[in-house]
Amino acid sequence: MIEARDTGASQASRSDGGQDFWPEDKGGERSGRRAGSAGSGRSKTPLIVVAAVVVLLVAAGAVAFFVLGGEEDEAAGGPGNGARISPVAYTPQMADKDMAKLAQRSADQRPITQGEAFPADVKTVAYQKYSFTLAASQLSTDCKAVTWGARLQGDLAKYGCSQIARGAYVSQDKRHVGQFIAVNLVSQQGAEQIVRDLDPATGAGFVLPLTAPGAPDFRSGFSAAYAQAYGHYAIITWVQRAGGAQPASLNEMIDASLAIEKPADFVWGRLELVDGTPR
Repeated sequence: MIEARDTGASQASRSDGGQDFWPEDKGGERSGRRAGSAGSGRSKTPLIVVAAVVVLLVAAGAVAFFVLGGEEDEAAGGPGNGARISPVAYTPQMADKDMAKLAQRSADQRPITQGEAFPADVKTVAYQKYSFTLAASQLSTDCKAVTWGARLQGDLAKYGCSQIARGAYVSQDKRHVGQFIAVNLVSQQGAEQIVRDLDPATGAGFVLPLTAPGAPDFRSGFSAAYAQAYGHYAIITWVQRAGGAQPASLNEMIDASLAIEKPADFVWGRLELVDGTPR
């Protein structure tokens, strides 16, 4: 696992040349993602690892309604693509051995559906004191159209990206915004390469944030993303304090990101189907 780095904040330098973001928070609540979602009886491998750097993003204001749509909705004032930005802090993690049976898309050929990735129980999500509403969601089959960066787009094509699901979340107190992203690739090797590419230190590019009518957009400023390969899927959660301001603590970003990872439950459903064993 690569420790998250602060790529822009002016903090005390680390011995390895990087920078620690609130190093006193490293022993905080998050040493990994939740073992399972609220109400779920199955055990889960953590999706996100503790970050040495974290962030949030978003603008003030939010949305009191859901906008659920596909690619064609953008022209009609529906969900669209946001700015070409990267997170300040990024934590990648490679696939766990439990995902071995999901390592090839040939064993899991059915495309992701909108209802599968964003069912009713992920329209409102919460963790600790953070509660978010799904402002918009989109399932794209054109991976190039919802990403930026020639290197990233080249690897998405190389590793057979067939879908990118994006969900835009806004906290109920309007202080935070979040993005949930799932990338469907041909193999675990491809998913792990995309997780590496998304590291802002590589300059390879990133996924464009999904915008929603009436909701604050992700903007340049302080934000944090957590990515992990889950078999042939790359799962990313990306959070920001409204307007891109620096958060009060590392735990603030960690807890906010834990709230919006709920849609990743679909991966465990896929693993059950491939494995044939309820979890």
